[in-house]
Amino acid sequence: MIKKVIHFCVFNPGIIIVVVLFCIGMGVVSFLNLPIDAVPDITNTQVQIITRVDGLVPEEIERKVTFPIESVLSGILGAEQTRSVTRFGISHITIVFAEKMDIYRARQLVTERLTTIIPDLPPGVTPELGPITTGLGEIYHYQVEAKEKKTGKERIRQLMDIRAVQDWFVRPRLLKVKGVTEINTIGGYEKQFHLQPNFAQMERFAVHFEDIANAVEKNNLSVGGGYVEKGIEQYLIQADGLLKNIEDIENLPVKLNKSLDIIKVKDVAKVRLAEELRNGAALVNGEEAVLGTVMMMLGENSRKVATNVALEVEKISKNLPEGFII
Repeated sequence: MIKKVIHFCVFNPGIIIVVVLFCIGMGVVSFLNLPIDAVPDITNTQVQIITRVDGLVPEEIERKVTFPIESVLSGILGAEQTRSVTRFGISHITIVFAEKMDIYRARQLVTERLTTIIPDLPPGVTPELGPITTGLGEIYHYQVEAKEKKTGKERIRQLMDIRAVQDWFVRPRLLKVKGVTEINTIGGYEKQFHLQPNFAQMERFAVHFEDIANAVEKNNLSVGGGYVEKGIEQYLIQADGLLKNIEDIENLPVKLNKSLDIIKVKDVAKVRLAEELRNGAALVNGEEAVLGTVMMMLGENSRKVATNVALEVEKISKNLPEGFII
């Protein structure tokens, strides 16, 4: 047998060269597509339930949100362990499933159970499933910054603009990269409009907090009115009532008093541009900044995904709004 193999190799060098080159090519292709990680990912199958709760202290969140959700999820098929962490403004529950449990089936089972508890939670509280990733899913970090840094209160306003660029320009494009499941944003300030009621004026005009809240909510919308035909053309009808600036909010009507005078928001409250209440910040070289963390989907090739993210970041950096860089 060996003699025949040697004979074939000696008298058919062309075929042997082609086979060797083919094996070398397959080896190069396999090497380029070989998943490489710093450490092996031994994370078990787990589903995270994250619930944001505004205005409640941890004790109340534990009693009204965390405990009811844990109770409804008890006994779920394949679950081996349940643990939770309750902090100010957030409830975080982790359910560990058996190793052989498919992650998508586990998430489906959790979602089915959560639908039964949502009506019993405080108003406006909706639990959400965490991204399909693991503790080793952080594969890429980047910073969005202004070309010219400002100081003092102007820096706070600048950080608002940087955060807006990250949330509305950079993050949506990176989420389209294959293998990316989540982009976490740290730092900066979320731009908000704050209404600070004047209690004396509210008492004078008999205005309640609900009146102000309803006025803002009901008037901040756009509605369609169908269309009107004129000849061979159709004219679409739309009423645009979306609030765009402080003046729009200040001029919203709140109620009509007995003398038929319109009470506006600016008559009972002060409207100003402000930042949200934060629990932390991001620092780069000791200075506050806006950072983005790319989370890889479970089971993907980290080297390939990170490379694709880096290429997309280069494309985004060329089209950023004027005055900003990555």
